[in-house]
Amino acid sequence: MARRKRYPEELPLVRFTSIADKGLCVGRDAEGRVVFVEGVAPGDVADVRVFKKRKGVLWGQAIHFHELSPDRVEPFCQHFGVCGGCKWQHVSYAAQLRHKEQGVHEAIRRIGKVDVAEMQPILGAPETTYYRNKLEFGCANRRWLTEEEVKDDSISQMDNVIGFHRPGAYDKLIQIDHCHLQGGLSNELRNGLRELAIAMGVPFFDMRENTGLLRQMMVRTSSLDQTMVLIAFYANQPKVIEPFLAAVLERFPGITSLFYCINGKVNEYLMDLEMIHHHGTPYIEEALGHIRYQIGPKSFFQTNTQQAIRLFDVAVDFAGLTGTENVYDLYTGIGSIALYLARQCRQVVGIEEIAAAIDDAQANAALNNVTNARFYAGDVKDILTDDFAREHGKPDVLITDPPRAGMHPKVVDMLIQLAAPKLVYISCNPATQARDLQLLDATYRVAKMRPVDLFPHTSHVENVALLIKR
Repeated sequence: MARRKRYPEELPLVRFTSIADKGLCVGRDAEGRVVFVEGVAPGDVADVRVFKKRKGVLWGQAIHFHELSPDRVEPFCQHFGVCGGCKWQHVSYAAQLRHKEQGVHEAIRRIGKVDVAEMQPILGAPETTYYRNKLEFGCANRRWLTEEEVKDDSISQMDNVIGFHRPGAYDKLIQIDHCHLQGGLSNELRNGLRELAIAMGVPFFDMRENTGLLRQMMVRTSSLDQTMVLIAFYANQPKVIEPFLAAVLERFPGITSLFYCINGKVNEYLMDLEMIHHHGTPYIEEALGHIRYQIGPKSFFQTNTQQAIRLFDVAVDFAGLTGTENVYDLYTGIGSIALYLARQCRQVVGIEEIAAAIDDAQANAALNNVTNARFYAGDVKDILTDDFAREHGKPDVLITDPPRAGMHPKVVDMLIQLAAPKLVYISCNPATQARDLQLLDATYRVAKMRPVDLFPHTSHVENVALLIKR
């Protein structure tokens, strides 16, 4: 009888070949088994200690390196390896793009099993730092300690911090001194708010005891040098909140728009709360090409402004608009793409589940004097019906940009029924896009495809596909 292997099992000479979600890298051991490990790079060869096994797939930790990838570079952020973001800083950007493009191709081939007539090269970001226009931070009275700090009895976890959650640690935060994701006032605001709160005795939130006051902050910036700040407090204590907000404005007069909210819930989700406008305009403005957008605290907007323009340009190019088309824009958000292409078509009709986003879309249409765009609030699977198509006319071009889960089967069925001559599918998850392309394959052929990288140093990638009716 064979002896069972003990765990933790150690695997020698695992060679890593590609990237995966959540900062993991994919390798294979000598027996050909798939191994996922964090903190390694494609091209590394390392011994791995296994800590998890499921259905023949292994997860482990690198314990000794035999070869280091030629694509390795020195991470530029002091928080790399501790903070949960930017997990591919140790891999050159050229290699990141190569692996992201490969990942898209493999998803389409393995999951979609569809033929693509033209695979265009991935469109990389010209700026790989300070590219985000929105960041959310937590505020807490407990700090995450490194392994070295845990060994030092003189260092306490009880410290007021503003930063990010360590993955898997709900009750402690990593103090972020400088974040390379967002420019403008972002770093000064975060550090300045912390200093003010400590100086004024504003209690930071205790995630274990559900006590304290200062809980979260969100910063939105724009390429037009406008800044929005949203501060979430655990309880409504005006005698503390009002002086604190006044001090924030005095220290940072460049704040364009200041909101606050009261979050007394268990979770940190803010978009279901009332946003209280305290100072400045109730929005900031952003420009994507010829369109100007007003963005409120709850608005959904592409977080990489510069790459959003290039993403939209790819979509418009694929759509091949001549000015006569009737266009449907599904999952339109605040109408970003719909308004961007409105002047190049006869009519554009947008559908979005979040009613507040449709309010933004209509306001932005008025702001830009766009008169040929109509927007509807509701779930796409419920709104997009035969009656809807009869009222608005069948689409000549249909653009769909669904969430990561992809399109509901009812939506896919309706697209097949509508049979628009062209379908432009923008996706933030190539795996679910591939699944949907397979469902559409009997009706549509994939003519072109181009990945666009909106999130450098992460595993995320957008992909645009042009489908032509067979």
